[in-house]
Amino acid sequence: MLDFIKLQFSTEQMQDRPRVKIHLTSIDLTCEILGWILVLGMWLLTLNKYGTLPDRIPIHYNILGEADGFGKKSAIITLPLISSILFIVLTILNKFPHIFNYPTTITEKDALKQYTNATRMLRCLKLVIVFTFGLILFKTIQISEDNSAKLGIWMLPLTLCLIIIPMIYFTIKSNRIKKFTEDIPDN
Repeated sequence: MLDFIKLQFSTEQMQDRPRVKIHLTSIDLTCEILGWILVLGMWLLTLNKYGTLPDRIPIHYNILGEADGFGKKSAIITLPLISSILFIVLTILNKFPHIFNYPTTITEKDALKQYTNATRMLRCLKLVIVFTFGLILFKTIQISEDNSAKLGIWMLPLTLCLIIIPMIYFTIKSNRIKKFTEDIPDN
């Protein structure tokens, strides 16, 4: 029952939030274009290399980046497929920043800046996700062609840093936006 009340409360909060049109800056547009290029590149790489892949390819890696699970070569399609689905869903979600979770209360004064910050964070994370999936795809193909290669021990820390650092940065920025707009007197 309490979960329903919390959900209802958060839904009411979202409905009360101002809706603001976010205009893409050159940084935002660059992130979007790079993301689509990476998604397309993943599909082109997969389709180009599919015929030359062995029948069994690595489909899982341990914490050291060594292949520890193998499957049919058709499994290679899952990397660009999941990446594409995530990218498209997050692109659609990014059009509705008023439904995101924020570390602060959104007001009329700070809505544009908070929404711009949040949508930029999501764009950055989309780019990181597609980049990471693309890197795993590239390394999987490389490992399939040369059994001595491995994903690398650096992959997990790199992925975590690429995800966590932008989240920390944009959360701190959101709190600074809130603090700055609280200091501005109402008209």
